[in-house]
Amino acid sequence: MFTTVLMIEKPLASADVELITNLHGEEQVSFVVLMQPRGDQDRLLRAVDDVALGRLDDAARENEVPEGEKAFQPAERALAHSIEALRAAGAEAVGEIVQKHPLDMLRTVVERTSADEVIVLTAPHFVEEFFHRDWTSRARHKVGVPVLKLFAQQDDGEQPAQG
Repeated sequence: MFTTVLMIEKPLASADVELITNLHGEEQVSFVVLMQPRGDQDRLLRAVDDVALGRLDDAARENEVPEGEKAFQPAERALAHSIEALRAAGAEAVGEIVQKHPLDMLRTVVERTSADEVIVLTAPHFVEEFFHRDWTSRARHKVGVPVLKLFAQQDDGEQPAQG
């Protein structure tokens, strides 16, 4: 069985599930999903990304994104939704909330599970990507397995509330 550690920051959309569960054809894949609560990211960087993507309304609402302890309950719902969606697609899946030091946790999970790869499924983060400070760029230097970056899709109406 192929083991993939999947880092996410929002619930998986159905298009995301279809993409990642079909990456390895007929081979059975087991997923370990690591959910990074969105509120733990830098608010200014998120706002810049929103503006760069033309989502001005989202940029104006960045101060409404739950942070700290308030971010964990929405993250737990998003993680549960994502695990359920992967299982419904026929994959094995477990998951954890990333509370601190996401890249250290990623390395630990890769080692503990003998993972074959890491997939970082994220929205575009232009500022971080430009300076190679995004998860994918940093993870490639830490985990010792291939790291694939995919951009998350948006399925309106299918995701649990984040707030």
